[in-house]
Amino acid sequence: MLPADLREKLERTIETADHPRELAVDVMMALQEHYGHLSDEAVAEAAQLLDMSEVEIDELATFYTFIYREPVGRYVIHVCDSLICWMDGYEKLRDHLARKLNIAMGGTTDDGLFTLLPVCCVGYCDRSPAMLVNRRVHGNLTPEKVDAILDGLRESARSADETSSG
Repeated sequence: MLPADLREKLERTIETADHPRELAVDVMMALQEHYGHLSDEAVAEAAQLLDMSEVEIDELATFYTFIYREPVGRYVIHVCDSLICWMDGYEKLRDHLARKLNIAMGGTTDDGLFTLLPVCCVGYCDRSPAMLVNRRVHGNLTPEKVDAILDGLRESARSADETSSG
């Protein structure tokens, strides 16, 4: 169930819009941030808030790369598989990540830390191959750079977990 303060904030935002449907992606992102993904419950809540059908919300959600209808890891890694990244080593990068994380493309690590997904372009062609981690771009990637990024993310997660539990 959506907390009252978030519901009220979304309702206020929607009330100010000339065409509330234009805020569908913003509402879905806010609900996803709250739930961790756009659950069926969140789809129903978005539909109710925006006076849309659940089917309309689901159609939009499945269109957008950064809306997740299934649970994802704390860090979502989108590996660019555009033509330029492919020419500059996308497959090697993808395979290294899959091996390092012990998951296939589309999978999430057993500890819930990482999800590995393809994305058609991140606009970093001059620094390919590239990937996004929670929508932060990384380019000119090598296996060593990827390992350093993953190690840093693991350390950040450990620090955050220690801070929240201590």
